[in-house]
Amino acid sequence: MSNQTIFVSDIHLCESRPSITNDFLNFLNKITNQLDTLYILGDLFEYWIGDDSNQYENIIRAIKVLTDHHIKVFLMHGNRDFLIGSSFEKKTGAILLQDPTLAEIYGKKILLSHGDNLCIDDIEYQSFRGKIRNEVWKNEFLKKSLSERIFIANELRKVSELYKKNKSEIIMDVNSDEVNRILIQFNYPDFFIHGHTHKPKYHSINLDGHQIQRIVLGDWYEHGSYLTLNAEGIKTHQV
Repeated sequence: MSNQTIFVSDIHLCESRPSITNDFLNFLNKITNQLDTLYILGDLFEYWIGDDSNQYENIIRAIKVLTDHHIKVFLMHGNRDFLIGSSFEKKTGAILLQDPTLAEIYGKKILLSHGDNLCIDDIEYQSFRGKIRNEVWKNEFLKKSLSERIFIANELRKVSELYKKNKSEIIMDVNSDEVNRILIQFNYPDFFIHGHTHKPKYHSINLDGHQIQRIVLGDWYEHGSYLTLNAEGIKTHQV
């Protein structure tokens, strides 16, 4: 079935979990003849230490197969793979999107985001996010050797996991006022699709007389899922 758009996020590909990589490669192979456009809304990788790292060449080749078949692939930075850059775009044929981005698909206005920018109650995380997204920090990091970068990435993951254990689920979830603020800013889209929280769900929002669906995508740690949109409507699928 062609003429459909697929959305995924939070694949978290990692060398220590090869089964997820295999599942995702099989997924990409399966959907080649089933879609027009693929949106990957952040955290495709558990961490990305730079386009010069030669990480995940099998994934890069698989995405290139899609773009060679004239399938559009759009990619958004997540909190784990925000160092994906222009070389990755050239190798894969994918296009990096700003976060958030408003798209019109099958006549519907769809706002897309990774979602970590919505979690403003987690002040500690937002401060950390601001630091590592700073161009000076990124440039200094990318000057380091690959082995140094891998060490730092692993240390940052450990710190992140430690932070999570000591925080409530509410603090780490999206802030509803921030969601509403962005929905108003983007003139009340029909759908708001994002990931990051690993809490897949459909949320119906009535805002200033507008009906909006906020759809949270699931992660791939235990089993994969994806969202399809076509002329008939929107639907979640398990891999």
